[in-house]
Amino acid sequence: MNNYNGKIITISSVKGGVGKTTITTNLAGLYFLMKKKVLIIDLDLYAGGIATVMNVNSKKDIYMLVDSLSNNKQVELADYVSSYNKGIDVLAAPKDPRNVSKIESKYISKIFDLAKHDYDVILVDTSHSLDEVCLLSMDAAYNTLFVITNDLVDIKNMKTMLSIFNEMGKTNYKIVLNNSRDTGRDYITAFDIRNMIKGNIDYTISKNFYIKNIDKYVLNGEILTLNRNISRFYNNDIKNMNKLALSLIEDVKKEGEE
Repeated sequence: MNNYNGKIITISSVKGGVGKTTITTNLAGLYFLMKKKVLIIDLDLYAGGIATVMNVNSKKDIYMLVDSLSNNKQVELADYVSSYNKGIDVLAAPKDPRNVSKIESKYISKIFDLAKHDYDVILVDTSHSLDEVCLLSMDAAYNTLFVITNDLVDIKNMKTMLSIFNEMGKTNYKIVLNNSRDTGRDYITAFDIRNMIKGNIDYTISKNFYIKNIDKYVLNGEILTLNRNISRFYNNDIKNMNKLALSLIEDVKKEGEE
C-alpha cells in the first residue's frame, strides 16, 4: 500500500443544478495532468451521477464497501473502485437508493482514511443537502469548494452558510462563481454578490466556458479538461481553473512561517 497522505477536497453547493459534478470531473482531469493519483468519491448518495457522467461501469459501489466494513472484513479500497483511466478512479454512489439508509456516517470516515493512503487527491462530490454525510465530508476536508451561480436563492443560501462558517471559525473553504452554467443570468454583478454573501469569490468560471454541445461529451464520458480541442479553444478558462485546482491542494503555511 502506498502512503500518499492524500488531500480531501469536498465539492459542495447550497443549491442543486450549479454544475458541481462537471466541476468535480474537470478538477480530476487537471490533477491527472499534474501527475496526481485521483479518487472521486460520489457522496451524493441518493442521486449521484459521477459514474454515469464518466461512463464508468462500476460493479461495486460505496454501499458494498460500507457493508464489508460493518462486517469487520479486511478490505482493499482497490477492490471497490472503478477506473476511469490510469490515474483517476471512482467510488460510485449506491446503485440502489434503498441502500443509502444503511450507510452509517462513521464508515465514511474509515473510507476517507483508506483513500488518503492510496491517493494524492480525493475529490468528494456531495449533495447540496446539508445532511450528516455532507457535514462530515466538510469536516474531513483539506479544503471545501462551494459552487454558486448568479441566482438569488443560491446567493442567499450561501450567505447563510458563510455566517455559520464564521461562527465556527472555519476558513478552509473557497467559493467559485460558475457563470458558464446559465449564460443568460448575469444580472447580479460579482461585486454585488460579494456584498450580499459578505464574503469573497475566490474564482470565477466565465460565461465564455459555456459549451453548447456539452451533451456530446457527457454521452462519451469525456472529462472536458482532458479534451485537447477544448483545452486549446478555451485555453484561458482552463488556465484559470488550473489555478483553482492548485490553490485547493497547496500547503497552508503555519503562523510564523515565511
